[in-house]
Amino acid sequence: MFKKTVVMVVVLLWAGMALAAHPLITDDAGTQGKGKFQLEINGEYFNDSGSAVTEIAAALSAGITEDVDLVVGMPYQLLRIKGEDGHRTTDRGISDASVEMKWRFFESKGLSLALKPGVTFPTGNDKKGMGDGKISYGLFFIATKEMEPVTLHINFGYVRNRAEFRDIWHSSLACEHALTKDLRIVGNIGGETNPEKESNVHPMFLLGGIIYSFTENMDMDFGIKTGLNKAEADYTLLAGLAYRF
Repeated sequence: MFKKTVVMVVVLLWAGMALAAHPLITDDAGTQGKGKFQLEINGEYFNDSGSAVTEIAAALSAGITEDVDLVVGMPYQLLRIKGEDGHRTTDRGISDASVEMKWRFFESKGLSLALKPGVTFPTGNDKKGMGDGKISYGLFFIATKEMEPVTLHINFGYVRNRAEFRDIWHSSLACEHALTKDLRIVGNIGGETNPEKESNVHPMFLLGGIIYSFTENMDMDFGIKTGLNKAEADYTLLAGLAYRF
């Protein structure tokens, strides 16, 4: 169970390299705009066969140009792991920090395309399962199509992992539907390579949630993600705040 929980944490770490409109896993091609910023505070809790991980992450996005953002993320994790003998262990601490750049290179008639390279740094304790133990890097391709009141997002990505884990290939699809000017319902489905080399079952997930805009510059979101197979966590609860300035 400890090994599986560590694998799930590895998946959480690379997910931090594709910061989306929370609670979505799939990122959108939008950028902040030159001189504009966004601060996100997101929380996630996943439970799998009695073992649990709680993560709180802060991410700051800065608009370098109209089409380029720089994104810095720092997560904090609380791990509660249930052993085969029923004994529970608890660890907490900073996990791996990430730095990403999103470049929107195409925009026309509601279709936007972007690339998002990123690097994670081993700021977390990998011996306790809170980090990857080395510098990792990845690249995501992002496509967004706006068809009011519906918006679709597609991601394809790759993350380089350390030797004892497989590299991760990711694909996912997300949909947003604007019910009102301030309220959106969102759905997400996707999967990625299982980092555990001994497993041929790859995590697949389904997610649903809402995003509510208190003001033009502040959003709150809630979501729940469920595993579509045994390689994914049983369920994950998500909540977050985003402030643009």
